[in-house]
Amino acid sequence: MEPQKRHLFFPAEWHRQEMVQLTWPHENTDWNYMLDEVESCFVELAKAISARERLLIVTPDTNKVYNKLKENRATMGNITLFKCDTNDTWARDHGFITLLGDNVPHYIDFCFNGWGRKFEASLDNAINGKLYDAGIVKGEYEDCTSFVLEGGSIESDGKGTVLTTSQCLMAPHRNQPMNQDEVEACLKKMLHVERVLWLDHGNLIGDDTDGHVDTIARLAPNNTIVYMQCTDTNDEQYTDLKAMEEQIATLRTAEGEPYRMLPLPPPAPIFDEEGERLPATYANFLIINGSVLYPTYAQPENDKLAAEVLAKAFPNYEIVGIDCRALIKQHGSLHCVTMQYPRS
Repeated sequence: MEPQKRHLFFPAEWHRQEMVQLTWPHENTDWNYMLDEVESCFVELAKAISARERLLIVTPDTNKVYNKLKENRATMGNITLFKCDTNDTWARDHGFITLLGDNVPHYIDFCFNGWGRKFEASLDNAINGKLYDAGIVKGEYEDCTSFVLEGGSIESDGKGTVLTTSQCLMAPHRNQPMNQDEVEACLKKMLHVERVLWLDHGNLIGDDTDGHVDTIARLAPNNTIVYMQCTDTNDEQYTDLKAMEEQIATLRTAEGEPYRMLPLPPPAPIFDEEGERLPATYANFLIINGSVLYPTYAQPENDKLAAEVLAKAFPNYEIVGIDCRALIKQHGSLHCVTMQYPRS
């Protein structure tokens, strides 16, 4: 007889959380040329999170990070530091995907291969196993490292529906030669979900991830999708984002109803030193216990408009802006550098 299957589910990000993970930048990462600047951003993130819930920080240099956070008056009683060698800082993509059920967290360790072998990722891909072996996270461990999946590429509503993008999950060096139907079947089985909604448009210029959904469209409570909108027909991203908006309008909930759509304004274009456009977005926000932390870009009007939209999506939450101009220089933002651990 087959063993009885446990009732597992993939919680939404707004499910009550145990803690959030940050993987700290250091001199051996791509941040080395601007380490002070990006560490200042991480300090602000750490302060905002630790003031509200537990924070796990993965870093090769625990003493340095401890001293920096203490000096900047973070809530040290809520912070756990774990010493571990790392390649980079994108906890959203190398972190555990957590399922819940039977009052025991179920940690799924997928393969992180640097967004389709674009960057070295072997150290980051080993973080989850080390955290589990050290007892930092306690629950059940499932090894799914034969399947490539990044946390930034999937959104859950906690009710059996996942939102993702075909441009990312079907991009080269992920899970070929699997086709989209086969990838969808794997997602349903491994994440214990019933439906996968696919977006086929919306890839931001400068995005290294091949179109992570957390940069363009996010699930929110009450069958809501918060998404990146562009109304400027002269913007080179207009056509693709408009196509995404039109596709979102065709999506239906499990009950067959259209989603409530809340458009986020686009930040004014931000460019790097070589004049290349960076993938700035307000969709890359993090939901924590009682608050939404969202990226700001020193654009007062746009930053304010984004906060107002998020307040509509999360009416009982505190909306907190974090200056993420440093993060966008390495083509990511606030959600990309964090991973939440839901509470059983």
